Amino acid sequence: MHKLTGAGARLGQAADMERAARARSGWYARYLWAFAAGQLVLVPVAVLWHGPVSATVFGLANALLVTGLSVYAARQRVTPRGFGVKHGVMVGSWAAVFALTVTLGSTVFADSPAFAAVAAAGCALPLATGARLEQRRSS
Repeated sequence: MHKLTGAGARLGQAADMERAARARSGWYARYLWAFAAGQLVLVPVAVLWHGPVSATVFGLANALLVTGLSVYAARQRVTPRGFGVKHGVMVGSWAAVFALTVTLGSTVFADSPAFAAVAAAGCALPLATGARLEQRRSS
């Protein structure tokens, strides 16, 4: 009988830990919102600017964004179950849209501000969708 009580207590502790992890997992939504916001600046730079100044600005801005987000993510104490797969799908979705954007923006829609605006929103969309879903899960 004592073992059941101990096992029951352990299950209760596990459930408490999972609730705490879910409550603290809002950090990933904030991460994705910041990444999505960065797309609104980085995509037009990648599509509209040309030459070494463009490459330098894009490289520095992208490095700052990725470094800042990586430091932020590394400092989090809690990651939700299945985080690696979820993050891989999220980044993979963004990468596919971004690659298509850069390809079309440098061939078919070269120097098109309208395309740059739509493409920026398109690159931010998978990240913003993931952030919204993560906010729902963590609340």
